Amino acid sequence: MKNVVNVSTKAGMVVLKPRSRTWWCLVLRARGEWGLPKGLIEHGETPLLAAQREVREETSLAELDFRWGDVFMESPPASDHVVTRYYLAVALRQRVVLPISAELGYPEHEEFRWVSFEHARALLPARLDGVLTWAENISRCP
Repeated sequence: MKNVVNVSTKAGMVVLKPRSRTWWCLVLRARGEWGLPKGLIEHGETPLLAAQREVREETSLAELDFRWGDVFMESPPASDHVVTRYYLAVALRQRVVLPISAELGYPEHEEFRWVSFEHARALLPARLDGVLTWAENISRCP
């Protein structure tokens, strides 16, 4: 009998902003590691609502345009076997604030950057390459 891995799911988002006739995406750094906004799905919450909440809590970005609908892509499992479902949205206001987490007493992330997809690939873990390629391809559509 095969071992069955119990996979948890998180929700996150590839957040874009227009820049020089292309898109740049938001990356966040926590404990020296770069990533995308994401977090656990709370009880009774849909993955899309969880992704929106996480973006708001981690970056203060609340106004998002889902111009491509509620499309998503799931990442391969991380080392802890957790899969993250990523959605794609455009930030209508691009001023990022890294607020203090009520639970931690300090911001969840130390730094953010708006970067090209190419630069994001250099910063993010290789397992997110597929998510970035998906987001880049979808965002080419009007």
